[in-house]
Amino acid sequence: MVFKRLLGSLGVGGPTVDTVLDPRPALPGGTLDGQVHLRGGTADFDVEHITLELVARVEAEHADGESEGVVTFERFTVGGGFRLAAGEERSVPFGVVLPWETPITELYGQPLGVVLGVRTELSVAGARDKGDLDEVNVGPLPVQEAVLEAFGQLGFGFRSADLEYGHIGGTGQQLPFYQEIELTPPPQYAHQFDEIEVTFLAGPAGVEVVLEADKRGGLFSDGHDALTHVTVGHHDIRDWNAEVEGWVRRLAERRASYGDGHGHDAYPGHHVPRPHGHHSGPGVGTAVAAGAAGLAVGVAGGLVAAEVIDEVGDFFEGEDEEGEGED
Repeated sequence: MVFKRLLGSLGVGGPTVDTVLDPRPALPGGTLDGQVHLRGGTADFDVEHITLELVARVEAEHADGESEGVVTFERFTVGGGFRLAAGEERSVPFGVVLPWETPITELYGQPLGVVLGVRTELSVAGARDKGDLDEVNVGPLPVQEAVLEAFGQLGFGFRSADLEYGHIGGTGQQLPFYQEIELTPPPQYAHQFDEIEVTFLAGPAGVEVVLEADKRGGLFSDGHDALTHVTVGHHDIRDWNAEVEGWVRRLAERRASYGDGHGHDAYPGHHVPRPHGHHSGPGVGTAVAAGAAGLAVGVAGGLVAAEVIDEVGDFFEGEDEEGEGED
């Protein structure tokens, strides 16, 4: 996606900016490449800095209910300190390193409904202008894909994914939000929990995997969730089917313990209470094919795909409207 925007703070005749991202999906902890294309206006301007902001649409729970907001979770200065002559065209290439905990937006080429964007800010002659948002696509790390593949091999299905504001206690989480990938259980586990949520917290040394089952009001209500927390290395070679099945069994045992009233909160700092079954994400409604394809996400028809695209588009359009007039 390419965006063009006349700098409103500079009025008619100001420079324009187009930001073009590499179309290939980036990876958490990897490099996001692209170029910022500038075109001078009717006069010379001093470009003080060019800044990229990474933003995400995040859900938050409150005592009064649920809300959504946009969180900026990283900023990069990629250029500046030069004069842009009238009518001059100049390109500023960049390669910025994404945070390790950057959420996954797609799996096997299919969108998960998670919305990330990059916004370009141009500071010219003491005035700042934030351009439109450009969608960022992020694929899974190899170990994240291996874990999700194993869930698919075990018969789990993909339900939806979203971003939750808050912190998971007892982990090394760095960002102010975390991603939940919601999976439906196969028949052999359907009587023990309605869904399993997978959260990946990646870092330089490996990935923390947090599994949560049965959101029945959250950890601060009478119906406690069961949680399992493991850490795996980026280059671990394991029988991932057996590994993940062991995690699920452990989770089922904890869920049974909670159900008997003898369990204790594994993560007392897990934020925030969330109503069971309520998700403001797009409800992708995808099917997961077990077997060789594993957790290969198959969008169930063009209508569902269109709903995802519409929601992503609405997010960016809404941000553009809110951004009008910002300094």
